[in-house]
Amino acid sequence: MADITRGTVLCGASSYSRKFYFNPEFASLPKGIQEDLKIMCVMYSSEVSGEIELVFTPDGDLLIRADHREDDALFDEIGSGLKIREMQRKRRELLESLENYYKVTRLGQAVPEEA
Repeated sequence: MADITRGTVLCGASSYSRKFYFNPEFASLPKGIQEDLKIMCVMYSSEVSGEIELVFTPDGDLLIRADHREDDALFDEIGSGLKIREMQRKRRELLESLENYYKVTRLGQAVPEEA
């Protein structure tokens, strides 16, 4: 697994605090994308419990990090993995576009060629 300890958090949600966080450094993203990210994160935390974060690695890959409290009896480990894979599958285009956005705007890489 990639080291994301130095990564940049894009957004996240917690079932414990019942809050959504969006990193203001990415305020230039269109409001529709910000809203899609909010829906994804809040749905995850309400359906599975725990916390979720979308994090850019230092190389620009976008990872989904999930965690939960040790005493969280509502957290569904299997459901968490399934929900994350579902998000990755259904929102693949959005997640790939966000990676490209980060690589171009933050890392100064060239715009990727369309296949």
